[in-house]
Amino acid sequence: MGWWQMDADALAGSRFVLSPLAEVTAALQTLHLDTSAHPGERAWLDRHLPAYRARLAADPVDALLVRSALGTRWNADFVTPTPLGEGERGFEEELARVRATPTAAAVADLAVSLGGPVPEALASAPDLPRRTAELLTWVWREAVLPTWSRRRRILEADVLARTAMVALGGWAAALDELNPGRTRWLGDGRLQVNTRAYPPRSVAGGHLFFVPVTPSRGWVSWEGTERYAIVYPCAGALADVTGPAVPSALAALLGSARAGVLVRLESPLSTSQLVALTGQGLGSVGRHLKVLLDARLVRRRRAGRSVLYDWTEAGAALVGAQGARKGPRSGALGAGARTSTE
Repeated sequence: MGWWQMDADALAGSRFVLSPLAEVTAALQTLHLDTSAHPGERAWLDRHLPAYRARLAADPVDALLVRSALGTRWNADFVTPTPLGEGERGFEEELARVRATPTAAAVADLAVSLGGPVPEALASAPDLPRRTAELLTWVWREAVLPTWSRRRRILEADVLARTAMVALGGWAAALDELNPGRTRWLGDGRLQVNTRAYPPRSVAGGHLFFVPVTPSRGWVSWEGTERYAIVYPCAGALADVTGPAVPSALAALLGSARAGVLVRLESPLSTSQLVALTGQGLGSVGRHLKVLLDARLVRRRRAGRSVLYDWTEAGAALVGAQGARKGPRSGALGAGARTSTE
């Protein structure tokens, strides 16, 4: 397994950050692999794959670039730069780092990702970073930007859930839940980041960022000894915008909107998370929660600055009786070196 050695300062300074570029890169990987983790992602693929494939068919060099940079065991570093973490940055600002990569460095990164010689069509192509930036811009404009506001709310909801978990159970609990089976706290300052047999790395003295994305993709990256990142897929319930099905009997009993809130509370969620997941307004979600609290179907507790809601035994029994319990979370974190792929 691959693991990183943490010291107290690095762990205390770790934080969650949002990256539009990571979201777009994960979306590009999903388009390239044509694999989905849930019905919502499958619907997104079916909607955007025809245009994506048409674009690559019209430009074989771009098709080869995607296969070489993101379709191998390693990601090409210049395509997946480690976030700077210095305040929130927009997509264009992040993309500027890709575009500014020297062409020779981009070709060298492709050689690492391929584990061998770079195809002549790429090695001799002028300005690979510019070409890469244009492809990422196309994915952003056509496949991500139209739903970015909702994606952003989902990402923010995921970060809120993770930070609340840190407040409740400490970093060990939060890291074990980041991507079950892939990441876990091993003790003695060791953080497992993947299941590959790679040499350990020391994060001591550096900054570690956790970067959620809504596609079911993920990777780890670092730049020098200063910045490290784990890009991870949101929890399945957050990434799947369709959400758990609401049984008709439960909807008839509580109303479809209120039942939609209840079935999502197997794991603790805040009001803002429920707003992001259900698409209902803040006032509506608040009213539903009050009714569910008064009926003793849910409970609330404070985690730091957040108030979280989840089922009581009565709520779990009611939802379970209708067969509406959610399944396991979806998504898997990739393994790798500086910027590994799945």
